[in-house]
Amino acid sequence: MTRRAKRYRADMARIERGKPVTLEEAVEKLKGFTPTKFDQTVELCMHLGIDPRQADQLVRGSVSLPHGIGKAKRVIAFCPDDMIEAAKAAGAVEAGGEDLVKKIEGGWMDFDVAVASPDMMRVVSRLGRVLGPRGLMPSPKSGTVTRDVAQAVQEYAAGKVEFRNDDGGNVHGVVGKFSFEPQKLIENARAFYDHIVRMKPAAVKGQFVRKVSLSATMTPGITVEV
Repeated sequence: MTRRAKRYRADMARIERGKPVTLEEAVEKLKGFTPTKFDQTVELCMHLGIDPRQADQLVRGSVSLPHGIGKAKRVIAFCPDDMIEAAKAAGAVEAGGEDLVKKIEGGWMDFDVAVASPDMMRVVSRLGRVLGPRGLMPSPKSGTVTRDVAQAVQEYAAGKVEFRNDDGGNVHGVVGKFSFEPQKLIENARAFYDHIVRMKPAAVKGQFVRKVSLSATMTPGITVEV
């Protein structure tokens, strides 16, 4: 049986297990938990009524939140030569085509997100075995394959959130930092929730969102009303 830390047990005593609360109440309870020495990441987890085994029920994409997530990301851009300058001006740490592919093939991996223009995917496909397992392969579904490379770089560098359901039908999304003002956490969490709801696959019947919880890196989850 997992042994919980004293701080965690104290935080658990502040919530009623299994009793959903409003998002506003959840944020208030979260902010009342014992603070740590580092600024914890706050996450919203949504358990969806989907069958992850069915391709037409998968939920995957990205969303820009009203107040960002409190962390800048290192973004690279696979693009033609005439887009390199704009991509770097938008915040890309590296941009290019064949030369960038060779750099990554050589072992360089100092980035968090990779975006690409559609015409570059034939070159980027060589990196499938390197980027795929790390979740870094550009994809149209996540919004990282786009004609407007500079815009994508700017959004992801500012902390645009990527998400995809896991094998249990859960979608996790970072909605900010523990240090955020309560209203900013509320607005970010609501924006993420609403975005997922709008993505309900046509093949899903019945209740789409079954359970929602809010938590920080070192805290218990707080059940939020659906």
